[in-house]
Amino acid sequence: MGIHIIKMPDIGEGIAEVELAGWHVKVGDMVTEDQPLADVMTDKATVEIPSSATGKVLALGGAVGEVLAVGAELIRIEVEGAGNERQAKSPQKTVPAAIVAPATPAPVAKPAEPVKSLQIAPAATAGKALASPAIRKRAADAGIDLASMAGSGPEGRITQDDLDATLAGKAGRTTQAATGALYAQRDETETIPVIGLRRKIAQKMQESKQHIPHFTYVEEVDVTELEALRARLNAKWGTSRGKLTLLPFIMRALVLAVRGFPQINARYDDAAGAVTRFGAVHLGIATQTDAGLMVPVVRHAETCDLWAAAAAVARLADAARSGKATRDELSGSTITITSLGALGGIASTPVINYPEVAIVGINRIVERPMFQGAAVVPRKLMNLSSAFDHRVVDGMHAAEFVQAMRGYLEVPATLFIE
Repeated sequence: MGIHIIKMPDIGEGIAEVELAGWHVKVGDMVTEDQPLADVMTDKATVEIPSSATGKVLALGGAVGEVLAVGAELIRIEVEGAGNERQAKSPQKTVPAAIVAPATPAPVAKPAEPVKSLQIAPAATAGKALASPAIRKRAADAGIDLASMAGSGPEGRITQDDLDATLAGKAGRTTQAATGALYAQRDETETIPVIGLRRKIAQKMQESKQHIPHFTYVEEVDVTELEALRARLNAKWGTSRGKLTLLPFIMRALVLAVRGFPQINARYDDAAGAVTRFGAVHLGIATQTDAGLMVPVVRHAETCDLWAAAAAVARLADAARSGKATRDELSGSTITITSLGALGGIASTPVINYPEVAIVGINRIVERPMFQGAAVVPRKLMNLSSAFDHRVVDGMHAAEFVQAMRGYLEVPATLFIE
């Protein structure tokens, strides 16, 4: 038998270290070639590392949450043949003891618990308590096991009084338990390590707030006509092309608006002190997943019609939520849209997706009475809560950009006019 060591591979893009996001195997497992061993996380995506050998896992190179350098030992496997280790060594001497799983001790039989003596009716030894048919039915309806009761009647017969007392005790315990759960003092604590995607999110948000002087601009948009158009399009094309949400319209309005404000579709390099403006709109779509917030990117959103935009968002959101999004699909955005859908609230203060310089937040739609001339009419209203990097974007330009988006959304025909 030999030892085969798998080292942390170079996964490209100049990445020097990764975080262990999860293990698919444990010490003692048999693995086969190409079987997934571990998930590691870079700044941009989670990458699955497969096995390059078949054998038995002897040791793991780290615990979940630890950071490994490229080239560091990831896993040690016992294989048939010589393996790839030059000198046979005991894995305990080359791998820190803290990451080598100890041998599982043999289970120790627990001593038998003493049998508690119960006062039961004489007939209970034959599997049947002494009680009248009426009492048996009443107990069955209440879910009471008569064999567990001690009767006060002759020869241990269970009486109506015995059953009344048992039912009263059960009700009291139920009420006490319910009341206790509602008002009981709770002192438990739970410590959850911030690892994997959650750590990356925390670092990204901290980096954004440390580097970028944010300012937020909120504007109300009347989307009554837009919603009417969306309903008509879905009624006509929903079956064949798919249902449209509000998001593709917002995407189109943003694409058109940034043409007049190129400093907003940009990224700021702090170290170089330079702003890169982009003709292409690589639109990040903030997406909530079970693992945390991810931002898949719709590349060249300027080329997408409504249905193409909707399809791209659906595909990327599914990939992000299933953990299958690639590094390319999670990087390279030039501006981001964020929305909490029905939970969008009245207004919000979104955090810019560093190193971008702007983010557009969508709040929920509400119907309110509005004056239209002398008449009061119901209108569907929605706020756009957008944040900007004040080093790059002046307040006036930010306001004009949002007003441009508002103009497209309130007169939706202009979304389709060049």
